[in-house]
Amino acid sequence: MNGIVIIDKPAGWTSQDVTARLRRVFGARRIGPGGTLDPMATGVLPVFVGRATRGVEFFEHAEKTYETELLLGVATDTEDTTGTVLTRREVSVTQEQLTEVLERFRGEIMQIPPMYSALKVNGQKLCDLARKGRQVERQPRPVTIHELTLLSREGDTLRLRVRCSKGTYIRTLCADIGEALGCGGCMQALRRTQAGEYTIAEAVPLQQLLESPEPETYLRDVDTMFRGYPGVKLTVNQEKRCRNGNAFSVSLPGGTYRAYSQSGEFLMLAKVEDGVMSTIKSFFDVQ
Repeated sequence: MNGIVIIDKPAGWTSQDVTARLRRVFGARRIGPGGTLDPMATGVLPVFVGRATRGVEFFEHAEKTYETELLLGVATDTEDTTGTVLTRREVSVTQEQLTEVLERFRGEIMQIPPMYSALKVNGQKLCDLARKGRQVERQPRPVTIHELTLLSREGDTLRLRVRCSKGTYIRTLCADIGEALGCGGCMQALRRTQAGEYTIAEAVPLQQLLESPEPETYLRDVDTMFRGYPGVKLTVNQEKRCRNGNAFSVSLPGGTYRAYSQSGEFLMLAKVEDGVMSTIKSFFDVQ
């Protein structure tokens, strides 16, 4: 089987838990998630099956959109409510202060990865070191917050929508906003509502898929992750050159394209420069 299944991940499962379960469901040797979600997080988790795993590398760079709850006044070692409470402070944040602080976190910002993360230092995961009580110096990294919107406020809980670049830790964003407000804060809930081209409306709850007699019906063609690019049908000769890994002339403006055979098979993600099309990544089955 080949394709991408868009899972609505339940809380309590790791991304690898989901992948391992789906490996048995689809009987697939090659399978992998498009990024990771914390166990407490829910929402959009694309899982790549079979030949579609060739697309994972592109998905890692995709923008993500989340809805999160930020609990003000509480700081923890994990930067979310699953961790040990480090401080509790009184919350006296005005709407004016909130508006000013949120503005500071829009655009490109520097973020220090949390200790409780899967990043590796000298071959060891930070989370494994953190569980042993060790702290490691981490260098700030640039991330981009394309959207940061206050959806609601109930008492000390803020509900935010965040659209961000790859590598952004929402837990850290919550903690940093809390510190900037002078009271501390941590992430109370997280739901990913979009990842790349895929939205929560397209996702299937994991349990629903597991109970389905025909789970393969939930697999999407790999070209759906590139649907933001125009598609083009190649001639027979162009297809032959494509399958041989050769570039060829086209009458198309420069840019990125989805290239298909005459029969409609998705062949490759391609780029056109100066009237020449070449392969970015091929997806056809090698006979």
